[in-house]
Amino acid sequence: MQKGLKPLLDIQELDIKMIRLMRVKKQRQGELKQIESLRTELKEQLQLKEEEIKEIESQVNGLEEKIQTLTDKYKKFESQQASVKKVEEFNALTHEMTTVEREKVALETQISNIFDRKVAEEEILEKIKESLAASETNSIELEKEIKLSIDHINTEGQHLKAERDQIVGNAEPDSLKIYERLLRNKKDRVIVPIENRTCSGCHIALTLQHENLVRKGEAVVFCEHCSRIHFWQESEVVDGTAVQTRRRRRRTVKA
Repeated sequence: MQKGLKPLLDIQELDIKMIRLMRVKKQRQGELKQIESLRTELKEQLQLKEEEIKEIESQVNGLEEKIQTLTDKYKKFESQQASVKKVEEFNALTHEMTTVEREKVALETQISNIFDRKVAEEEILEKIKESLAASETNSIELEKEIKLSIDHINTEGQHLKAERDQIVGNAEPDSLKIYERLLRNKKDRVIVPIENRTCSGCHIALTLQHENLVRKGEAVVFCEHCSRIHFWQESEVVDGTAVQTRRRRRRTVKA
């Protein structure tokens, strides 16, 4: 049964490489989204600021129209005042003209304040335009580099998949299904060796009975804690695979 794990170990090494590639690809795609998101946000800010300035200009135009109306009204009262003969009428017109003049001054003050606000908003608008232009200029090369990186990842992934497809035919179908189900759940190595009577996947201690079952290699043995498949490092299952054993290291130390 241990021999049946040998092609799965080779498949696992390829799958782990592909998982890592996909993580890098996802990260790079996230970087592209961040660049585009920043650009979109700046464009939205630009549009909102332009709309705010247009609204300010509209307010100014409305106030200027009111001032013009008051100016015409003042001139009318002034013309009437020149022709009246009674003091009461003259004083009444003077009162009306004073009221109009106050309203006009108040509106002019309001316009002045709005103009100050407009100047501040226009300065912000220019900064947004500069930020947008800088973002578009600086991101061109970065986007090219990221897209090139993603293309390389896709190419490498295709090569790994082709290599995997060749090995899959050597694996036992039932064992392959179990392995792939575990891999989908964990996104990490699911066929792992026992090291010092400990699962090298979850790093939880195992019983002597469990270790003996793995040593015998008569059946597939799952970790009772993390459900990974265990194999014995010093068995022939690892010979010729990409899995690094520690048997040679121990022998070298003893020598």
